[in-house]
Amino acid sequence: MFFASDNAGPVHPQVMNRIMQDNTGHAMPYGKDPVMDEVRQAIRRTFEAPEAEVFLVATGTAANSLALACYTQPFDTIFCSKVAHIHEDECNAPEFYAGGAKLTLVPGGDKMTPKALHASIAGEEVRGVHGPQRGPVSITQVTERGEVYTLDELRALTAVAKEFDLPVHLDGARFANAINTLDCTPAEMTWKSGVDILSFGGTKNGCMGVEAVVLFDPDKAWEFELRRKRGAHLFSKHRYLSSQMAAYLDGDLWMETAAAANAHAQRLAAGLRDKGAEFLHQPDANMIFAAFPRAAHKRLHAAGAKYYIWEGTLEGDDPDEMIAARLVCDWSISDAQIDQFLSYL
Repeated sequence: MFFASDNAGPVHPQVMNRIMQDNTGHAMPYGKDPVMDEVRQAIRRTFEAPEAEVFLVATGTAANSLALACYTQPFDTIFCSKVAHIHEDECNAPEFYAGGAKLTLVPGGDKMTPKALHASIAGEEVRGVHGPQRGPVSITQVTERGEVYTLDELRALTAVAKEFDLPVHLDGARFANAINTLDCTPAEMTWKSGVDILSFGGTKNGCMGVEAVVLFDPDKAWEFELRRKRGAHLFSKHRYLSSQMAAYLDGDLWMETAAAANAHAQRLAAGLRDKGAEFLHQPDANMIFAAFPRAAHKRLHAAGAKYYIWEGTLEGDDPDEMIAARLVCDWSISDAQIDQFLSYL
């Protein structure tokens, strides 16, 4: 009953097998391996973007930070949700890699609104040399609260950014889960909706540790290469990143694993509803925020269930007090584990 994080799940056997397959002989280092050529072409086909440039790194923090740095001057500010991963969970890495640029947190919830984004952007670059200059907009899809922007919502946000001539970054750590939810193409959710640069996640969805940075503006490719090397994120034995991403894309494995994770979450959400749980956010993909009684939490913890308490504490005298939890499903969770979890509620 492991629902703590999709980072904690096993590597998919097809990914592991591809690593083993490519673990023979010698291969040129630093991304010059032939498997990287395969990856580059596969991503270009997948995104209908023959001119896109593709680079691999090992972590989502590296992907986000290096991507944003390509579009951010040290005196700029990056606009993002107040619960964006780049704000809450990356230890100021985006600011560090962008040379000290700041983040401007757009008021509201996990999903930014065009009105709030417009007001935040318009509020900067009004103090001349004394204030931060307007920098890129970063959108998280799936959001950090498990919700998914519709294509119309995405396009409304990118339209605001383009009104101010600002580039748009998409943090797609759970990109595949969002694609499954929306039943759209990768192109429709990225460059066709106004996205300039994408962090395309693999680690949370069955890979060992690999993320792709997809630049729909190839003019930024050389700068990204320099920043990746300078930032110590260029792997020498790069083929082991390439192998993971090649397997992930082969036969649409990335969509199969995301569909499985989303389906598991929907099964879990349905069971939680039946048990009277209260949802903090709409569970659009593979992440659920729900509250249920303290007594049920204690039964689950005693039985060995793993998940995060989000609001409240296990300690307390009222067994009926509603305590919020974050529950995340990965591709490997079984129906039996979900049903076992629900049986303790």
